[in-house]
Amino acid sequence: MALPTHIRLEFVTPERAIAHDEVDELQLPGEEGAFGVLPGHAPLLAALRTGEMWYRKGGDVHYAFIDGGFAEVLPDRVSIMAQVAERAEDIDLQRAEAAKLRAENRLSRPTAADADAERTRIAMLRAIARLSVAQRSRQRHHH
Repeated sequence: MALPTHIRLEFVTPERAIAHDEVDELQLPGEEGAFGVLPGHAPLLAALRTGEMWYRKGGDVHYAFIDGGFAEVLPDRVSIMAQVAERAEDIDLQRAEAAKLRAENRLSRPTAADADAERTRIAMLRAIARLSVAQRSRQRHHH
């Protein structure tokens, strides 16, 4: 049996489809670290952490933010189910920057309860990841 030449990417959240496309390769933020997928990859079920993912189709690279979820990897298909995800072009940079600043301000107050501080740290990590995804995508479009 011949190896597949492309990967069918199905990327969804409970609210909407993020991407349905034939792609050449992709990278996902796994719980154990980022991992790449090429056509013919061994079957795998992976938990995803909050972070950045990308996929390449020809010469175009597309970025997205993922806030946890799962990926099912098969030799010719990858299905990503994320609780929250945004394509880079859909991220509001000003809103993400404001969320990061709010989290930084809350963390700078020594009176915050431990549970609040942990939630704030998570919010800040989300904001940083969203900013990274949005900025990386915009930099590629300006070259």
